[in-house]
Amino acid sequence: MTLILGIDPGSRLTGYGIINATGNKLGYVACGSIRLPDIDHPARLKLIFDNLCQIIEQYAPQECAIEEVFLGKSVSSALKLGQARGSAMVACLHHNLALSEYSPRKVKQALVGNGNAEKEQVQHMVKVLLGVTGNVQADAADALAIAICHANTSANLQRIGGGATSFRNSRLQSKGRVP
Repeated sequence: MTLILGIDPGSRLTGYGIINATGNKLGYVACGSIRLPDIDHPARLKLIFDNLCQIIEQYAPQECAIEEVFLGKSVSSALKLGQARGSAMVACLHHNLALSEYSPRKVKQALVGNGNAEKEQVQHMVKVLLGVTGNVQADAADALAIAICHANTSANLQRIGGGATSFRNSRLQSKGRVP
């Protein structure tokens, strides 16, 4: 069983979702949002880091997947999103988690089969795939979707010939984090 933390970063709201993956079976563990108060941006970045560290320490995932930055409303928004994403990445790396990145399009394709899927379609598929009943907030559903995308990508690489472990370790080795 592998616990995977998915992160949907945001400078005002960061979603997280934790799943367990055993072979091709996925299970829901937890999800939620880190709501950031209206304080200065550096203080929000610290809260993202601190909250994610607490979540990592509580659930002890082995791997982490995060959404890549996309250019949204403005350059300023993209920069703030990138900084929030960086804060989340540092929290994962601080705990020595293997970290993978996925574009929003890839996540949607992995769950819905369409890279242009609507948020509601992604939310629906997350609930179906994980057997979750009730409402799941959009940012938490996105984080769960990222974790599912990672689990499926890793499983596919492993089926190809042990590639998931080799791929992950070679990435870490190339970045100097695995001997």
